[in-house]
Amino acid sequence: MITITDAASKALIELVASKGSGNGLRLSVEKGGCAGLQYTMEIGAEMDGDDVIEHLGARVFINPSSKDFLSGSVLDHEDALSGAGFRIRNPLASRSCGCGTSFEPAGDTAEH
Repeated sequence: MITITDAASKALIELVASKGSGNGLRLSVEKGGCAGLQYTMEIGAEMDGDDVIEHLGARVFINPSSKDFLSGSVLDHEDALSGAGFRIRNPLASRSCGCGTSFEPAGDTAEH
């Protein structure tokens, strides 16, 4: 499904602890954004039908309608001068917007 880097796991565990609610990151794909589809992320809980990915104690929940768009992706966390935050490297994206939260799927992935 997706891979969570060590840096993303550490940042996610810290974020969940600071929020005081939820027990993982809900990661999904929705229509919108400047490239057609956009990633959404929020601290939350597992829901029926979710795929659950765990790494070093961090949990990511992906709803059934988003998993085809995220297959093979890597969730990372960067702390750079240009900004800190979670980043998704998605091999199914044919192009992404400048902010990195919106993408256009390659091939027939958009049909799912």
